Amino acid sequence: MSLILDRLGELLLKEGLITKAQLEKAVGEQKNKGGKIGSNLVKLGFIDEKTLTSFLSKQFGVPPVDLATEEIDPEVLKLVPESIAQKYLLIPVKRKGSTLYVAMADPSNIFAIDDIKFLTGYNVEPLVASEIAIKEAIDRYYDSATTLADIVAGFEGEEIEVVGEEEEEDVVDLKKATEEAPVIKLVNLILTDAIKKGASDIHIEPYEKEMRVRFRIDGVLHEIMKPPLKLKNAIVSRIKIMSQLDIAERRLPQDGRIKLKMKDRDIDFRVSVLPTIFGEKVVLRILDKSNLQLDMRKLGFEEKALKDFMDAIHKPWGMVLVTGPTGSGKTTTLYSALTELNKVTENISTAEDPVEYNLPGINQVQMHEEIGLNFATALRAFLRQDPDIIMVGEIRDYETAEIAVKAALTGHLVLSTLHTNDAPSTVSRLLNMGIEPFLIASSVNLILAQRLARRICTECKEEVKVHPQALIDLGVHPDEAKDFVCYKGRGCPNCGNTGYKGRIALYEVMPMHEELKELVLNGASAGEIKKEAVRLGMKTLRQSGITKVKEGTTTIEEVLRVTMAD
Repeated sequence: MSLILDRLGELLLKEGLITKAQLEKAVGEQKNKGGKIGSNLVKLGFIDEKTLTSFLSKQFGVPPVDLATEEIDPEVLKLVPESIAQKYLLIPVKRKGSTLYVAMADPSNIFAIDDIKFLTGYNVEPLVASEIAIKEAIDRYYDSATTLADIVAGFEGEEIEVVGEEEEEDVVDLKKATEEAPVIKLVNLILTDAIKKGASDIHIEPYEKEMRVRFRIDGVLHEIMKPPLKLKNAIVSRIKIMSQLDIAERRLPQDGRIKLKMKDRDIDFRVSVLPTIFGEKVVLRILDKSNLQLDMRKLGFEEKALKDFMDAIHKPWGMVLVTGPTGSGKTTTLYSALTELNKVTENISTAEDPVEYNLPGINQVQMHEEIGLNFATALRAFLRQDPDIIMVGEIRDYETAEIAVKAALTGHLVLSTLHTNDAPSTVSRLLNMGIEPFLIASSVNLILAQRLARRICTECKEEVKVHPQALIDLGVHPDEAKDFVCYKGRGCPNCGNTGYKGRIALYEVMPMHEELKELVLNGASAGEIKKEAVRLGMKTLRQSGITKVKEGTTTIEEVLRVTMAD
């Protein structure tokens, strides 16, 4: 390693780009978790990548390269094997005549340059990029270089027979087919690619004349590949074997789980197999604990909404309800609340279907409907376990609702979810289940509705002109519409050219003030409750979305996609 890179921290300090305290923190991080000083400074947010690359460029006297915007030709990539790229932290960028341009974290490493010259037969012209940028580029480009075509080529000459729907399946042959290297490789590629792309779900779908694989990334499905139809039974059976399901049963739905270890990360896949007319469809939900955001301040709460929510969960008893459709982040919000409440002095029990993440210090119970262990049964058992805080995965019926309300009224804090469109309509839902108005008024502390909107990619974010009328239609006040600044993502390699990267939650937080309790007791409609809640300061989902657009976090299109007009 060059002298410059060894002394990088000192040089940055000398230039005034970082402070002494920041350097000490980065050195501490290096001792605890490893990594280079430059990478740790970037990860800790003390210096941005562009500033670091520009500084390295001056020090080495080598031009910088922005790997996030650079498109690398697959033919150029083939010149340098991945093992060499990983070993020296470099990546070939382009070729002009007999010169190969290579992005390097350390352009003064003459051994690396000599190796590439010997390997390729080209003159090597070094460019400088940060260690993080090179690692990301290696992950992105070398993974995509392992194409589906390369894997499927492994099947050539080794034809796998697909048995017709009306024929009997030979389980022995099918099991043998799932042990073929290309099938294993293909399934592994699908799983690892989904994790790297930050997908939440994988859909493997058979149709009459084709098969497709789609990933749900930031809440939206994208088609990723179309494997040959002849492989459908082998792929499904491989996944069934991994999740310990019955490969001979193809007529009934099945549920299972896969545990994977990937670069020191434990990742769970929840597997659901569903028989369709053209074969079995598989959906895998990815549960990656390292992506679980449990700090409530980072979920997307605005100041007043967060204060109201915190006040409600810190009350000694009562019920806090989180509502929204499937995939709107309800579980994450509840887990964040439990993490906040998790103290040695509290006895916390949860009834979940399924248990998505393990939380140390919390007693989590998995539901098993087939043996009679449902939410109502678990709740009754919890009440005999001297609980302080109870979390019920979902209130689905009168029995569960009744026990939850009784628990909330007898000195316990109860957290749960419901499927309703907004906070005020949750009251109507409980009434429809058969809960008396006086019980709702006296047990519910707060109702929260939420949605997830995609964040604008910070790498390609740019200002965009929007007609004031479009903003007024969205719900922006006409006086504000004239000076309203909107943004969107142009699309870049960092966000897969979608313009979005990650998601932010929109919240509608409705504390049960005395005025609202009065309305519930008087049998008011959801519309009347909503009107009064807004008068008392509640921000609706749409208003929360408008705030996020104003902050430049998301786009008008996203807010329209996930919220309804007030």
